[in-house]
Amino acid sequence: MPDRETMPSAPAPEVSERAAALPQDALRIASGYAFTGPALHLGALLWDGQCLPDAQIRVPLAMLNRHGLVAGATGTGKTKTLQLIAEQLSAQGVPVFLADIKGDLSGIGAPGRQDARVEGRAGDVHQSWTATGFPAEYYALGGIGRGIPVRATVTGFGPVLLSKVLRLNRTQEQSLALIFHYADSKGLELIDLKDLRAVVTFLTSDEGRPELKTVGGLSAATAGVILRSLTAFEAQGASGFFGEPEFDTSELLRTAEDGRGVVSVLELSAVQDRPQLFSTFLMWLLADLFHDLPELGDVDKPRLVFFLDEAHLLFDDASEAFLESIAQTVRLIRSKGVGVFFVTQTPKDVPADVLAQLGNRVQHALRAFTPDDQKALNATVKTFPKSPYDLEEVLTGLGTGEAVVTVLSEKGAPTPVAATRLRAPESLMGPLGQDALERAVAESALYERYAQAVDRESAYERLERGRGAKGPDEMREAAPREPREDERASAVEQVVGSGVFQSLARSVGTQIGREITRSLFGTARRSGRRRR
Repeated sequence: MPDRETMPSAPAPEVSERAAALPQDALRIASGYAFTGPALHLGALLWDGQCLPDAQIRVPLAMLNRHGLVAGATGTGKTKTLQLIAEQLSAQGVPVFLADIKGDLSGIGAPGRQDARVEGRAGDVHQSWTATGFPAEYYALGGIGRGIPVRATVTGFGPVLLSKVLRLNRTQEQSLALIFHYADSKGLELIDLKDLRAVVTFLTSDEGRPELKTVGGLSAATAGVILRSLTAFEAQGASGFFGEPEFDTSELLRTAEDGRGVVSVLELSAVQDRPQLFSTFLMWLLADLFHDLPELGDVDKPRLVFFLDEAHLLFDDASEAFLESIAQTVRLIRSKGVGVFFVTQTPKDVPADVLAQLGNRVQHALRAFTPDDQKALNATVKTFPKSPYDLEEVLTGLGTGEAVVTVLSEKGAPTPVAATRLRAPESLMGPLGQDALERAVAESALYERYAQAVDRESAYERLERGRGAKGPDEMREAAPREPREDERASAVEQVVGSGVFQSLARSVGTQIGREITRSLFGTARRSGRRRR
């Protein structure tokens, strides 16, 4: 059940009587965190080398959809901070999504273990610590790893995101978008990678070259480069990530029977050697939520809080179109009740347009061993409001589980910068045991829905069958004269119009010849998609 400290309570006084005895600067900081509405407890103020447990550092629940940043060097406690925030959000009835890069966040579903270290931390910050497990669902990207498989169709994933994982340049990205547009308009549904490969192969073949001319701005040479990139991508074992059943991102919005938010944990340790792929898949999940959720405006609590770990991977080698789409998604998704936290090492890993929108900051320790480290430290200090701390000194001296915090107050204004000793998570701080994890996955109501991959007829099968019914030579001989305007039906259009293609749209909401509407990221937006 929810911790009594995280539940809504009666308005609190500005500061407690004991807090009123704090040094003046510390009192001013503490007063900035004395909120009257529901809030998450982060920890206690650090001042002049001392932990002051009467000065509690919190973040208003209603401000968690104003996005945030959790940053810090490796080993400084970022993962435990995610766990701490996720627990309290769940207790408040808010669903959470966690990308589990190292495989050690699965323990959130089991009660923690009390030991001297936990007792010491709880005592330092006046935390009433109780071992508590939280409702969790466990997912695995493409079914690689232990978890419910998460897949996307190529049509749903879209050209912008796929260009990112294929490492295409801007010209090639634009060309891939033209190929998607062609497939969409012809009713050639792209379910898996072989469907896309079949369409590109067709367009670069003898019988497809007339069609290639109708796709304005797409050259045979560029189409060939895309085909080679796609073939290499498949050879790396990427096929398993694309296909059906496509994951319905509304699954991430569920609450448990006791009212707590479900924590969705996506295990990525099995695919951490493919950072471009998994980081882009995380963005697909967010983009899919973005264009399917209704506008809510300001809310008392978020509909979902989404943590993007190893966020710098999203921005590495990203095209301008990709970066613009991220910035616009982050800017607009707040009004749909979704908060996004980027988790990385330093704020400079995040583009300025995105960083400017992150109202809540938890900055763990930074190191300054090299000139580059010092430069990153200086840049980080400049991103914080003016404060009485010497932030360069503080940020290099923080211990594990300590951080510099500033959040948005209930009025939307930045709170004073507060060096903070963070609370200890109440769930298991480490991976769930293999047997317990496999049992949790097998018992999930979602397992049967997504466990088995389905390979139904789509573009690949249609084009293969079309070529079998009418070979290239016959296709060329079928048009001995220049057709009139009303006769401009290409070979592939004849195939599309044949009886072979009439069952193309077996899935709900898809029809032959209906062009797919695409969102900011080029992800498919079909009105027939139902949200739970």
